[in-house]
Amino acid sequence: MQQEPVYLDNNATTPIAPEVVEAMAEAMRARYANPASQHEAGRTARRVIERARERIVELLGGQTGGRTPDRLIFTSGGTEANNLALFGLAAIAERHHPGPHQLVVSPIEHPSVTAATDQLAPRGWKVDRLSVDSSGRILPESLAEVAGENLRIVAAMLGNNETGVLQPIAELAGLAAARGAALHTDAVQAVGKIDVQFGELGATTLSFTAHKFHGPLGIGGLLVKGDTQLSPQLFGGFQQAGLRPGTESVPLVVGMLTALELWHAERQERYQHLASLRDQFELQICADLPYARVVGQGAERLPHTSNIAFVGLDRQALFVALDMAGVACSTGSACASGSSEPSPVLMAMGCEEGVIRGSLRFSFGRFSTPQEVADGARRILLACKNLERAKHLQK
Repeated sequence: MQQEPVYLDNNATTPIAPEVVEAMAEAMRARYANPASQHEAGRTARRVIERARERIVELLGGQTGGRTPDRLIFTSGGTEANNLALFGLAAIAERHHPGPHQLVVSPIEHPSVTAATDQLAPRGWKVDRLSVDSSGRILPESLAEVAGENLRIVAAMLGNNETGVLQPIAELAGLAAARGAALHTDAVQAVGKIDVQFGELGATTLSFTAHKFHGPLGIGGLLVKGDTQLSPQLFGGFQQAGLRPGTESVPLVVGMLTALELWHAERQERYQHLASLRDQFELQICADLPYARVVGQGAERLPHTSNIAFVGLDRQALFVALDMAGVACSTGSACASGSSEPSPVLMAMGCEEGVIRGSLRFSFGRFSTPQEVADGARRILLACKNLERAKHLQK
């Protein structure tokens, strides 16, 4: 008899909430016109888009009034938002500051940030790395150690996608601003999980995406501070002040807003629910496996992410065994799934080889239950013991 699947990969994507599906269906039934059209039907769609835009900025702690309000640019997701921020800021720096340029990035970033920064090197950018401690937390003092006179951009994520470790963004943003540099933060795993206050963080730009908090796939956003200048990376239209041309989707915008509103209404209960599941899961695994280690356990973490190293076991073999047992998890970032390369995040933390070779990421969501998590842990324990037995027989 086939077991019910256990989904422990909510960092890759979360199941869309029924309330979001209904809100989007209603928007589709309304048959909104193109929001860029000048007729009344188009203006009606535009009003829906702009009301949602302002409310999302408000929910994320941005400034909606005053002479230079913060802006929200809708994108296709977190990857596009990260690329727009980094290349958009870089192009402005190149325009206004002749000569060499420096970008400092943390070594624990998502591939959509690290790959983008790698593309700047051929353009004459000097790319340097921050340092992290053994718990996976960025060391703010390392910025002063690597920053040069031509520092233009600092990139550091708010919550790590592999370990869940939260980062000192407000402190880094203050240090960057004192040197005249912008700071971009990837908040993809943090928005919809913890209270994110854009104004308090002091970041120049902040990226997020709806499908990480039970919204629809295909829409994300980039928050931009005040009158910060960005250079567009797409061309062919005037939408969103020309910074991201293309027809905006009313149903997707409505879906993202609905998902964020749901989180906001339930934020305290949802945080407690996720943190309780994470703690229950880690306790159950570690109580039965003396070689299991929770990566980043000593640091403040996102409530929904658990990275456990099964020291002595091979993560790929365990991942396959769990997949066959109906447990969905990850060997790291979903964007790097299938890669057998060691995790750059764990390597930057200075983890020993056994931790790097044996770590898997588990993540929980709004619809995860204590029963499902306990069942998942039971299957993981069984798979580990089967691998131990097979390893012993091979000796």
